[in-house]
Amino acid sequence: MIDKKSLSERDICTKYITPAIERAGWDRITQLLEEVSFTDGKIYVRGKLTARGARKRADYILYYKPNIPVAIIEAKDNKHSVRAGIQQALDYAGILDIPCVFSSNGDGFLFHDRTAIDGDVEHEIGLNDFPSPEVLWEKYKRYKGIKTTEEEKIVAQDYYFDGSGRRPRYYQQIAVNRAVEAIAKGQNRILLVMATGTGKTYTAFQIIHRLWKSGAKKRILFLADRNALIDQTRRGDFKYFKDKMTVVKHRMIDKSYEVYLALYQGLSGADEEANAYKQFSPEFFDLIVVDECHRGSAKEDSAWHEILKYFKKATHVGLTATPKETNEVSNIEYFGTPVYTYSLKQGIDDGFLAPYRVIRINLSVDAEGWRPEQGKKDKEGNLVEDRVYNRKDFDRTLVIDERTETVARKLTEFLRGFDPFAKTIVFCTDIDHAERMRFALSNLNQELVVQNDKYIMQITGDNDEGKRELDNFINPEETYPVIATTSELMTTGVDAQTCKVIVLDSEIKSMTKFKQIIGRGTRINEEFGKMYFSILDFRNVTDLFADKEFDGEPIRVKPVSEDTNLGDIVDEEQKDNTPVIDEETGEEIDIIPPDIRYPEPQTPTGKVTEPRQKVYVNGVDVSVLISREMYFDNNGKPITTSLKDHTKEILKGQFASLDDFLTKWNNSEKKEAIIRELEEQGVLVEALRDAVNREVDLFDLICHVAFDQPPLTRRERANNVRKRNYFTKYGDQARKVLESLLDKYADEGITDIESLDILKVKPLNSFGSPMEIINEFGDKESYMKALRELEQELYSTGA
Repeated sequence: MIDKKSLSERDICTKYITPAIERAGWDRITQLLEEVSFTDGKIYVRGKLTARGARKRADYILYYKPNIPVAIIEAKDNKHSVRAGIQQALDYAGILDIPCVFSSNGDGFLFHDRTAIDGDVEHEIGLNDFPSPEVLWEKYKRYKGIKTTEEEKIVAQDYYFDGSGRRPRYYQQIAVNRAVEAIAKGQNRILLVMATGTGKTYTAFQIIHRLWKSGAKKRILFLADRNALIDQTRRGDFKYFKDKMTVVKHRMIDKSYEVYLALYQGLSGADEEANAYKQFSPEFFDLIVVDECHRGSAKEDSAWHEILKYFKKATHVGLTATPKETNEVSNIEYFGTPVYTYSLKQGIDDGFLAPYRVIRINLSVDAEGWRPEQGKKDKEGNLVEDRVYNRKDFDRTLVIDERTETVARKLTEFLRGFDPFAKTIVFCTDIDHAERMRFALSNLNQELVVQNDKYIMQITGDNDEGKRELDNFINPEETYPVIATTSELMTTGVDAQTCKVIVLDSEIKSMTKFKQIIGRGTRINEEFGKMYFSILDFRNVTDLFADKEFDGEPIRVKPVSEDTNLGDIVDEEQKDNTPVIDEETGEEIDIIPPDIRYPEPQTPTGKVTEPRQKVYVNGVDVSVLISREMYFDNNGKPITTSLKDHTKEILKGQFASLDDFLTKWNNSEKKEAIIRELEEQGVLVEALRDAVNREVDLFDLICHVAFDQPPLTRRERANNVRKRNYFTKYGDQARKVLESLLDKYADEGITDIESLDILKVKPLNSFGSPMEIINEFGDKESYMKALRELEQELYSTGA
């Protein structure tokens, strides 16, 4: 007779839970997945080093069909009750959008039915009574509101599998399923909000493919606003459509295809002849997917809106990382409330997106303003207008050469200390600024430019040579270009996987644009060492991180009256304060409404003169007032209190008293686990070391910050152990090993000596192999006991 309580959780799964599920009719190959890790583990950064946190892992997920999950099961060993895992299972079910939730200890199941309407939400069932796939599929359909056979046919349509084993991530799966389900139920306007770098195009492909294969949608138009987006889509995820797909070019229309990729400006124009989309009948397309829909389709007078209005009978799906919601522009008004949102914060927490650090550099002329001395002339010999110029003027109306050179110098300093070949994007005010920044950086990096003249490139809408290098910049395999100076062209739609540095030297007030720019750095590429990125902010743009709109659910702002007709086009151009982007160059255009055109400047005699453009000056003293790194709390918001006060608040929440902390510290077999737990709670361990003393241990950091204890350095603690002649009870060789471990602790800290790998490095490897060293203590258990006693000696004084 097996004693269940002696079995491990894995044994309980193998002997009791899995057989019970299979007996209910679930296919072990296609419907039952065990130990499913559905996140990658948050990335933690220490200096230049990175480490991943724990992944979220479900014991079982059951699928009616691949990627259509209907149930989740959390297993526990038999020392726990059958109910013990239900709260964790419910937490995961909420994340994964799964309706049926189970907990088991091998005796039976607790079933939590999120679809229950009769009050029987939770009840226990026996091992032989687990529901069949058909029973849980019916519950799934009720949960999703699927009522008809036709709706079920669409919702049950298979995903596309390319044979490589690639599976959608959990959030992509939810986005695809919710979009397909909404369309199956007759919803014709769909909005998906997914952070940059989370695979919107792959998600769009799976939505289109399932609707196309099910017969629900036969002709599809994929709209984007940049050639780079179309090219990436055609060569990437959409390549599986093969000869069924075409790219619309030169306004030439061939109606024999089923999937069309097109630039919206390639389908529309200023006059009727240029409106190529009208070569199609209004009923030709039954599905239109709008990529980066924040860039045009939300505006009632935009070209996109004209196209969408023309094909109004089709289903419209909008994809964006940054839905635009202002008094004049609303994605939600057009597409409706998002059927799913996956935010930047979620992506970083799950480990699918790169975390970032922010370094803010305040320049003297930015903080104090600049007023020309009397008689100051610009570089052309003209008098400079006597007034105070500030950050909003710089590089837009007034150019100070020394300011540009200072920004270039600070970036060069950073890259030399970090990585001179780290892919970097410098966001400038306009094309002229990007050109001057390239010049200044080239002069400061002459040796690297001599090695390859493409080390620094200006990549802007007007620069053909630079635009040709864009593909090389975003290609991880290509070293050059390393630094790209730009203004608008690279703010969106550029899949820069290995971009490690983003420089902000432009006034950015638009939350949409800010999110898009941050998105250039959020992709991870582990093969090429891209795990996080740095933001160098010269204009206090990162104040937007503190804005409540950053990374929150999009809130519909644009007012709509009861009689608003969404099909009508209302000319609101004069009231539109949003940036206008040149469709050809991607650059921002200053639009002045006709009725408030600035009067032409007059000379005293009444003669019309050319309006002054930028004023260029030099000989101005520009210095760095302060350069500091910003820190963020667990919610991604800037920490406004001191780092010590912020940490103290977290620690006081974790440990009720000094004794409470000492108990937990001394009872922990590995101190690394405490460090990881504190980091997950928001303690910035490395930043705290910098703020207090890098020579002290985490133990002393916590005691000092939270409980006002005087800190001892690691070397002081090591010396205290030596003074007590603690090692005399060991043999000669074992004593030398412990003394070397003590030296390692003094140099590097407690977490290094806890690993057996420490025995492979100097000077410990001079005592023999790790096994030979361990044998000096008797066996591994005795060695680990000696190590724990050493730790107890280290922390027995000073707290």
